[in-house]
Amino acid sequence: MNQPRSPKAGSGQEVRAAAARGLVPVLTDQGSLATLDEHSVIARDRSLLKELCYGTCRRLPRLEALADQLLKQPFKKRDSDIQALLLVGIYQLLYMRIPAHAAVGETAGAARLLGKTWATRVLNGCLRRLQRESDELQAIVDRDANVALEHPAWLLKALRQAWPEQWQAIANANNQPGPMTLRVNQRHHDRETYLSLLDSNGLSGQLCVHAPDGITLDQPCDVTTLPGFEKGLVSVQDEAAQLSAALLGPALAPRPGARVLDACCAPGGKTAHLLEQFDISLTAVDSDNMRLARVDDALHRLGLTAELQHADATQRDWWSGTPFDAILLDAPCSGTGVIRRHPDIKKLRRPDDIRKLAALQRQLLDNLWPLLRPGGTLLYATCSVLPEENVDQVEAFLARTPDAQVTTPDDVAWGMPSGPGRQLFPEDGGHDGFFYARLEKQAA
Repeated sequence: MNQPRSPKAGSGQEVRAAAARGLVPVLTDQGSLATLDEHSVIARDRSLLKELCYGTCRRLPRLEALADQLLKQPFKKRDSDIQALLLVGIYQLLYMRIPAHAAVGETAGAARLLGKTWATRVLNGCLRRLQRESDELQAIVDRDANVALEHPAWLLKALRQAWPEQWQAIANANNQPGPMTLRVNQRHHDRETYLSLLDSNGLSGQLCVHAPDGITLDQPCDVTTLPGFEKGLVSVQDEAAQLSAALLGPALAPRPGARVLDACCAPGGKTAHLLEQFDISLTAVDSDNMRLARVDDALHRLGLTAELQHADATQRDWWSGTPFDAILLDAPCSGTGVIRRHPDIKKLRRPDDIRKLAALQRQLLDNLWPLLRPGGTLLYATCSVLPEENVDQVEAFLARTPDAQVTTPDDVAWGMPSGPGRQLFPEDGGHDGFFYARLEKQAA
């Protein structure tokens, strides 16, 4: 058996081998890109590593179809790292501005760093064939609409059924990287002042149309280059996600010290935004202790405080018994509105997951509603575009909950009406896909 060679720091082969290792958990359904170790390569290669992994997942259905055309027979399961290298190589040739000789040679050579020298010849042959027959091979695989639109068949079918007029635009937006959007901490600056601060530091952006604290950068950057980031002047948060604070504003602004629950709070962006905006007493609950630690880190950077609870929001053993004035339920969901930021969803999500997630969302709604005082507000949110998790979920809750009244605004410029809520779709260069429904608990 060939042993992995010690990689040369900063070599093109090293970053491609690292990309293959990062993709294996996704291709084998054993993990996600959340476990990608960007520090496995030297600093100057980290952006390339991320692009190789995220870009490959973003185009995965099409890349896999092309790989099937190039291979005489599939790789064995134990060689999923070589399959990953082939996909990375195809991605470079078709979607990146890397010279073809480097894309082919460095990718094939990376097999040696994985201890599989035999695969260099196979990869080299496949990628050179793609160079020669690119147009013909792409035309063959694109006969399948699912491949051409780079989505799993079940998901495209679901989008088509739910949104017959918008499904193709949703799919196309999913295939583009999402922009980098900032949330300016109004405790320090207004966003116009911070935009000037960005400009003085060689960065540029545009004011968000819908989120009053948002700036979308013209080009993404490392957060460490953002002026005042470590001092809490600004955070990274999509425009659609920032709308939760505005929707809860009418329930919180006139009530200093209001008791607020953020029921599924990690990673803490909405938690922090509420605390930046309002003088409230906030309890933040999450069932994942590691993710809860990220919330703590975010609040510490911003100089904010909340009561953090490691607990299951489908239970009440953590609750003090004092009702909340407002509840934010940013429910666990399919993530189908943020595929462009988490493209491994295309590989990892399954149709049956939607049913399971809908059951969890129902359980959360039913468990949390009694924790809300009469006259209080619950904001239901998901980063999904599927009706089962959104309009259907809330309509079913309303049917079984007589004291719930819809107060979702209909005079806003964002999203579109969707039953008791509003649905946002991912927009190229704009916000992510999101759903919001605001409910008020009527007094007995």
